[in-house]
Amino acid sequence: MKKTLLFLLSFITLSVAAQTEQSAEKKQDSCFVFTTIDSVGITSVKDQNRSGTCWCFSTIGFLESEYMRTHKGAQIDLAEMFCVSHTMVDRAEYVVRMYQSAQFSAGGSAYDVIYCLKHYGMVPQEVMPGIQYAWHPEKDTLPVHGELDAVAGGFVRALKKPLSPVWKKALQSIYDTYLGACPEKFNYNGKEYTPRTFADDVLGLNADDYISITSYTYHPYSYEEGHPRFAFEVPDNWRMDMMYNVPMEDLMRIIDNAIKNGYSMAWGADVSEDGFTRNGIAVCPDVDRGADLTGSDMAHWLGLSASQKKEELTKRPLPEIEVTQQMRQDALDSQETTDDHGMQIFGIANDQNGKKYYMIKNSWGSKRYEKTYKGIWYVSETFMKYKTNDILVHKDALPKDIRKKLGIK
Repeated sequence: MKKTLLFLLSFITLSVAAQTEQSAEKKQDSCFVFTTIDSVGITSVKDQNRSGTCWCFSTIGFLESEYMRTHKGAQIDLAEMFCVSHTMVDRAEYVVRMYQSAQFSAGGSAYDVIYCLKHYGMVPQEVMPGIQYAWHPEKDTLPVHGELDAVAGGFVRALKKPLSPVWKKALQSIYDTYLGACPEKFNYNGKEYTPRTFADDVLGLNADDYISITSYTYHPYSYEEGHPRFAFEVPDNWRMDMMYNVPMEDLMRIIDNAIKNGYSMAWGADVSEDGFTRNGIAVCPDVDRGADLTGSDMAHWLGLSASQKKEELTKRPLPEIEVTQQMRQDALDSQETTDDHGMQIFGIANDQNGKKYYMIKNSWGSKRYEKTYKGIWYVSETFMKYKTNDILVHKDALPKDIRKKLGIK
């Protein structure tokens, strides 16, 4: 009797354990579980809110990480709107000099922030919060640029020749009214600075140390003699930032080497793909194999809406497409790949299957993503290969052999 009872208890225990294990496996299979492999220090996730300033938030975040790297982990909070004000007035002047044939918009590139650092300096966030337009500035602290963009854009489009000598001053007054005037002098930690001296003496970053890198075949690679760099032809690269062009495999080596050695990067990418979710995941699932990958009956799969299919393909780790250099180029040429969004690459992680992802700091805030990854995105290696437009990185972050082939000293 005792032996029978013991057998039954053992059987029940094993059955419960097996069910628990199967349940755990099912749960693990139905979501993403990440383990950080390597990461670089970042400042808190900011919120660009209702403004087209991702380019500025991402690159300012990158510079804040660079400050942490060069100042033993110390943190600093830099003013995004100082860069926005300078950049938009510069962009308006470019549009005017191009006889209105160029685009005036709130967009920009990572290079705009580096240009600002070099030519205008930098200021801390406390000196220029950049929100003069709020009815209740003590609680309305997030950017809302709809009116500003409409007013400034309308002003620029209304300019007709012959131009008056004060049009630029008038435009600057618009940005000063909405964002606050860029300070000429200010106090920080008990000492007086100008934007130039703050950038040089406090921030201490050399704008000339940062380079832009891309990977496309419609221009020769920068390893070829006589073809060092080219200006990536997208509207927001209106300053014609000259980028080094390398094969996709070397681009990925640069990203990996940077993180391994303590460097983050500003990342220009296409986020219009279905695989870039609002849940902190970016993948490139094999849509053509959707029913097979998700284990769905074909009739059921075909009956799903596009949003339902997207959810099924992005809610757990699944096989992805194989990306080639030619695919990258074809996607750019067909304008499937567009210049959408700027973020910051700062780490590498693996999912529960050992698959590689990159950790990305976004600028869409953290509160609305409390149930996911609090404003951090996990981007698969496949997505990174396919949808990276360009990166901005410190030149010392490059592998030595690539740096030598590019002629970077």
